Amino acid sequence: MSDINKFTANPRVEARFLETGNDLEHLLDLDAWNAMIALELAEAEGIELTDTHWEVIHFLRSHYQRCGPCPTGRALQALMEEQFARQGGRKYLYRLFPHGPVVQACKIAGLPLPAHSMDMAFGSVM
Repeated sequence: MSDINKFTANPRVEARFLETGNDLEHLLDLDAWNAMIALELAEAEGIELTDTHWEVIHFLRSHYQRCGPCPTGRALQALMEEQFARQGGRKYLYRLFPHGPVVQACKIAGLPLPAHSMDMAFGSVM
């Protein structure tokens, strides 16, 4: 159930999201995502988006559009690490998304979390 105080404080923003039992909110309509929403979500996460963040976000959205959701969070993390291996892989992704590249990057990208994404081994330390 959504926190009524959050909703009444800013109904325009909160109406676009689904609150899950673990306090993570995700877009109800994936096609409603845009750069302004990403900026709002990143700000709520304490992240100032740079070109390097956008590269990860666009990679995730592109992969999701081509292949659909990854079967697990671990599979998505491995895919991200492979894609950004040249930049430093896991360490690079954690510098960009300190609370976990899977959880934070998917949230900011407006994508649903893959199954088993709340595994503490790969950054759901929120």
